[in-house]
Formats: sequence, C-alpha cells, structure tokens
Amino acid sequence: MERRFATVALAACALLCAAPGFADEEQKPPSIVVNGEALVHAAPDRAFVTVAVESRDKNPSEAQRDTTTAMDAVRKKLADAGVKPDQIKTVAYELQLEFDYDQGRRIPRDYLARDAIEVRLDDVAKVGSVIDAAVAAGATTIGGVRFDLKEREALERDALKRAVADARARADAAAAGAGVSVASVLRIEEQRIFSPPPVPMMMKAASTAEAAADTTISAGEIELRAQVTLTIALK
Repeated sequence: MERRFATVALAACALLCAAPGFADEEQKPPSIVVNGEALVHAAPDRAFVTVAVESRDKNPSEAQRDTTTAMDAVRKKLADAGVKPDQIKTVAYELQLEFDYDQGRRIPRDYLARDAIEVRLDDVAKVGSVIDAAVAAGATTIGGVRFDLKEREALERDALKRAVADARARADAAAAGAGVSVASVLRIEEQRIFSPPPVPMMMKAASTAEAAADTTISAGEIELRAQVTLTIALK
C-alpha cells in the first residue's frame, strides 16, 4: 500500500507541475490572419532602347570594320540628339560565321558582325525621335523598348505602406464584426510581386511626300502592386 500511495503522489505532483504550462497555452489571446493589397500607378519617366548594327562579309575583318563604321555613325547621331556617353551601354557584340546547308553538309557563307547598345533616355518623349535618328544613321535593328521609373523604390514603399493599411483596416472590420478589437500586430509578411514593364505600342504617323513618317511610342503607365499578410492579435 505504501508503494502505491507514493506512485499516486508522484503522478499528482507531475500533473500539478505541468498545469501552469497548459494554463499558459489556454490563455493565449485569439488572433486572425488578414491579407492586404494596394496598387500604385505612375507614368514612366525613363526609357531604354536597344539599337543594333549588323554587317556581313566574306572577310571577318571587313564585316567588323563595316559594323564599327556604322555604329560610330549611330553614336554620333545619338550625340547630336542629346544622348550623353554615360547613357549608352554595349549589351552585345558578336562575330560569327553563317552557314548554308546542302544535303546535310554545312557550306560557309558570310561572317556576321553585330554590335548592340542600350540607350537610356530620361525623357520618354524623345524615344521616337531617338529611334528615327538611329535608323537614319544606319541602325539595322531596333528592339527592347522598355520603360521604368526613376523613383521606383519610393513608389514601391508607398504601395507597401498602403497594403499594410488595407490589411489593418480589414482586421479592424473583422474584429468589430466579432465584437472584439485589435490588440496588436504579431507578424507582417510581404508577398513579393514582379511588376513587368508595360509593352510599348509603336505606330507610324501619316506619311507625306516631303518627309518620312515619325515614329511614335506610347509609354502607357507602370503599375506597382504590393501584397501583405498580417497576423493580428485580438482582445
């Protein structure tokens, strides 16, 4: 009987010691999880245009020389249009031998030399005129037109702030509906979202006999989206 009493006493002691832990878990305040979202629209104030020159020749040195001469002319024309050297970045340079195929055999054709630069413009209104100037100077390829924002980071933070405010407002509404109130924010999680640049629309103005049509580029708007998840403690 003594041993049985000791066993029961130890078991009772263990339950008493563990009781505070269970009590703490039961006393945790209720919480809810809410999502918030915000959109910020802004007109682009920066543009990037890729301009390339290509030349072909049986002699690789001649192909290189022709490409260099043509790109020098393009760079000069861009400078005349107000583009500074620090606004131009080489993004590709290639020299390769092209082939024809005849009955499964590769037959050497010409060497292709290609030089591509990216032009940064801080005035989006000049995109069309810069494209026309590059083509007039000898550019053979125009592509990669994209737009951006000089103050992108500041606008992204503004969108994030609005998303948090939206989530908090939803939490207040949910809590009020349940007859309780918000005590504190326990956790904030940002859902990173990639905002692709707007696809530019290129169109030609009406042609006249006296002059070639000017290129018109429509920049549209850039949309910045922010999403967050808040864990809210209630009281």
